[in-house]
Amino acid sequence: MKKLLLDTHVLLWAIGNSTALSSRVTEYISDDQNEVFISAISLWEIALKHSTGKLELNFAVEDIPNYCQQMGFRLIPLMPLEALGILELPLKQNHKDPFDRMLIFQCLRGKYTMLSKDDKMKYYENDGLECIW
Repeated sequence: MKKLLLDTHVLLWAIGNSTALSSRVTEYISDDQNEVFISAISLWEIALKHSTGKLELNFAVEDIPNYCQQMGFRLIPLMPLEALGILELPLKQNHKDPFDRMLIFQCLRGKYTMLSKDDKMKYYENDGLECIW
């Protein structure tokens, strides 16, 4: 059994039943032995990008928690120590995206396996991040 944390784009693709998901990721998400988690960080990123016009959706942002529940995904908050933990995470290859960095730290602290297509995640493997695509 694995504790999986979906990167923001993986969450959106899962909700949209997108063919952009790799078959490996689809298997992990579909496996009832695994627990799938969605961070409040991803919801914040989606809301921010949608509100600034950088992300168009064919569903209401407010419906995302309901979609997560229907899909059996568990929502997790961003705890204060996790928010501050970004200070402990080394800056690698100029990877400055604050949402990615918070998700990475949350994975490391909570011992989650990240599901992400983002190849910048590999920079954190030596720090203990397990990432699957």
